[in-house]
Amino acid sequence: MAELRHNSTIGGRPTPSPRKRDDVTSPLSSDNHHPPRDDDDDDAARDRHPRDRFRSLFSNHFQLLDDSARLYSHNFKILLLFITILAFAGMFTVYSVISRFNSLYLCTKDGITLHCPRVKEPPSLWENPLSATTSWKPCAERRIGSISDLPNANETNGYIFIHAEGGLNQQRIAICNAVAVAKIMNATLILPVLKQDQIWKDQTKFEDIFDVDHFIDYLKDDVQIVRDIPSWFTDKTELFTSIRRTVKNIPKYAPAQFYINNVLPRIKEKKIMALKPFVDRLGYDNVPQEINRLRCRVNYHALKFLPEIDEMANQLVARMRNRTGSPNPFMALHLRFEKGMVGLSFCDFVATRAEKALMGLYRLKEWPRRFKDGSHLWPLALQKRKEGRCPLEPGEVAVMLRAMGYPKETQIYVASGQVYGGQNRMAPLRNMFPNLVTKEELTTKDELDSFRKHVTSLAALDFLVCLKSDVFVMTHGGNFAKLIIGARRYMGHRQKSIKPDKGLLSKSLGDPYMGWATFVEDVVMTHQTRTGLPEATFPNYDIWENPLTPCMCKA
Repeated sequence: MAELRHNSTIGGRPTPSPRKRDDVTSPLSSDNHHPPRDDDDDDAARDRHPRDRFRSLFSNHFQLLDDSARLYSHNFKILLLFITILAFAGMFTVYSVISRFNSLYLCTKDGITLHCPRVKEPPSLWENPLSATTSWKPCAERRIGSISDLPNANETNGYIFIHAEGGLNQQRIAICNAVAVAKIMNATLILPVLKQDQIWKDQTKFEDIFDVDHFIDYLKDDVQIVRDIPSWFTDKTELFTSIRRTVKNIPKYAPAQFYINNVLPRIKEKKIMALKPFVDRLGYDNVPQEINRLRCRVNYHALKFLPEIDEMANQLVARMRNRTGSPNPFMALHLRFEKGMVGLSFCDFVATRAEKALMGLYRLKEWPRRFKDGSHLWPLALQKRKEGRCPLEPGEVAVMLRAMGYPKETQIYVASGQVYGGQNRMAPLRNMFPNLVTKEELTTKDELDSFRKHVTSLAALDFLVCLKSDVFVMTHGGNFAKLIIGARRYMGHRQKSIKPDKGLLSKSLGDPYMGWATFVEDVVMTHQTRTGLPEATFPNYDIWENPLTPCMCKA
């Protein structure tokens, strides 16, 4: 019974041997029930009890160590997971920052609205944000692939000849297109003739404006160009007058394939053909990219003005930058408000009844089919002004520039013909910005006399000064403005080229309840994205104003 009580008390703990089991005294039994033991047994018992206590203590210690190890392992796994998550988060953050710094700055269009990435730099009156201008670099001078090998003089498919019509900048575009068409057909280009224009009435030749040697030499790996009609073609007047030597059915913005299918066979047959008219006779997105790159190569690298024109323009720029006695930035304003532009626009402007009557007679004389009796023009004029299709008046330009933050002291170079309305029309602009000058006011009569022989030489001076100005402001469309904006973009987008939102200005200036603060906010916010920033191209885009995709590369 004592043994049963012992086992039940201990909880059935197993014992090593029967003898040990017999020697163990039950804690439930009294001292009287213990069998007699000698001293040796007592000593043995004393020896066993410390060992049991040590074994129990040692076992408990290792059990604690085992529990601690399991707890440590669990905590270590949590810590490792946490560190891994932090590492991935850090890598993602670093990648995002690097991607943001390396991402291309590019404005995109949504209808007529332009959306541009934000920049953290404070706005500047005189230059675009640096972070918005480092994504792209010019690369039209590089020869990336080719359409075909350049044939030698004996293997050419024939010769093409064009008349570059219009003003200086329309002629410039025609020359670029002529080189591109010659490349498409593997033909030799005869140096284009700058045709006298009815408005400009100028007899300027190619060599009076451009450096012919540089033009031919720079393009020698792309297109063969000769200075004159080949000597074996004796009847040169036939090339100017004969219908048999003229291709006249070229549609506007024709694709490259049209020239291959319709023009090239006639050139191979006749050997020499004239292409006219040749204004805007080559498309943009329907020709190979290398052809568009070639047009940029001609425009930005091959067509150089004569050294004397370039030198005079540099003197004008230097004088504009030092008008205050110390270096100062300056603005170039292309003010398109000549009588011909005002008449051709068929817009209505602030004027007296007598002035409006005289303008009506002028329009009837110059454009009788469009003018008719003039009764239908008033609603049309209002609609065009609402849509922003009318030239800005000098007074409207003054209000816009002041709203943008340009101070009274701003130095402004005016590139313009004779402003319609004279000094009275210019008075609001000149009163608000008195430091307003033209090339005639910056030079002496003798300095300009050598350039007066050719109207296009004077236009070339304006072109170069506007190109090199700190800020360029256009007031109406046209080849001059879009070529300037395109060239400044090609040079790196750093220079501001302001393209006014004329629809906004028309709406705001016609609102009698709009306060000055609201007007300023609208003008500043709207024109933050209209300063010549990198802009994505779109179908039928104009490479002269936006040469980004075919002519520029990721920096």
